[in-house]
Amino acid sequence: MAQPGPHHMPQDEDPASKHKKQQHNNAGPDAHPGGGNARTTGGSPFPEWADIRRSIEQLPPPTFIILAALFGLYIIFSSSQQNQRSAADLSSPVVPSVVTTTIYQQQPSSTPEVVVDHSPKMSTEQTFIAIKPDGVQRGLIGPIVSRFESRGFKLVAIKLVTPGKDHLEAHYADLKEKPFFPGLINYMLSGPICAMIWEGRDAVKTGRTILGATNPLASAPGTIRGDFAIDVGRNVCHGSDSVENAKKEIALWFKDGEAVQWKTAQFDWIYEKP
Repeated sequence: MAQPGPHHMPQDEDPASKHKKQQHNNAGPDAHPGGGNARTTGGSPFPEWADIRRSIEQLPPPTFIILAALFGLYIIFSSSQQNQRSAADLSSPVVPSVVTTTIYQQQPSSTPEVVVDHSPKMSTEQTFIAIKPDGVQRGLIGPIVSRFESRGFKLVAIKLVTPGKDHLEAHYADLKEKPFFPGLINYMLSGPICAMIWEGRDAVKTGRTILGATNPLASAPGTIRGDFAIDVGRNVCHGSDSVENAKKEIALWFKDGEAVQWKTAQFDWIYEKP
């Protein structure tokens, strides 16, 4: 059997492949306009850089100079355009794309800062206390005075008086329309009354607590009325029920200058702070 020669094509090779292979084998240096070998990519020839350089070197000197000058002008023009764009970007205002948050600066207030001191303060008050005729007749002036002194209050005025009807009616003016008013006035006119001014912290409120309820039967043991009285018509003593009434009653029962201002030696042992 005859062996296939060097130009013999195998039986399974199609005519199109054979034609393409022959074109590749026949391509030589003259197949490319710039000389040398050329490569194909998708059917389009792209010369190598060496071929381009070789073509440039083969150009006449005037042509080479013109190309070099054009290339230089291109570089200068490109740089100028780039600089102009950069200057335009710098001069144009920048509009932020983020949400702007407004910050309010706190203005200094013209009102001075108020400092609250919660430490105990000396709220000095004066209250009017009267021992009624039944308390004087029973000899209770000493025990009643002792109750207020033992609590820590200071006695600034005391006197034994026998006021008239007008004076007593002025004192009980708020009870004038009550049915028991005439009997109350007659009871207060029946004997001497011990009038006193006591001074200290919350003297009005605490003084009422020391006396007890108006009705002795409703007074707690340990109070003056709870310990020394039974009937509401004989409840031993009287005490101011408010700071305003205390001032009115003191002015009614005492003249200016009768209250003595003095400091007890036990003050620092009774009050922590003045």
